[in-house]
Amino acid sequence: MSDEQQITALVRRWARAVHDGDLDGVLADHADDLVMFDVPPPQRGVRGLEAYAATWPPFFAWQRQGAVFEIDELQVTSGRDVAYAVALLRCGSPEELTDTPDRLLRLTLGLRHSDGGWQVAHEHHSFTHGD
Repeated sequence: MSDEQQITALVRRWARAVHDGDLDGVLADHADDLVMFDVPPPQRGVRGLEAYAATWPPFFAWQRQGAVFEIDELQVTSGRDVAYAVALLRCGSPEELTDTPDRLLRLTLGLRHSDGGWQVAHEHHSFTHGD
């Protein structure tokens, strides 16, 4: 399997884990020193796997109310030791997605190759301004 295929599979597993509310699956393949910039505060980001893990339970609670989290587009570019992935995801309640069907969550991942596999070292989520 090529690096791009490995990373594509990693991102799809992560998105599936998010959709399923599977915290262990969400944390898998993430570096201990991960930095994440997310839609909700803190604006300076979340640093470290433990802090990253703490951000997910409120999202899972919201999602259990019927929200959608699924990849719409995904593109991966990899080098020998680093890679990045950019994606657009449908993320919202059925009402939100009906009212604004073109609203997409932007996802950028920075990955590094270590210990024989790829790990997410940076994660950034955003919506377009005004959404």
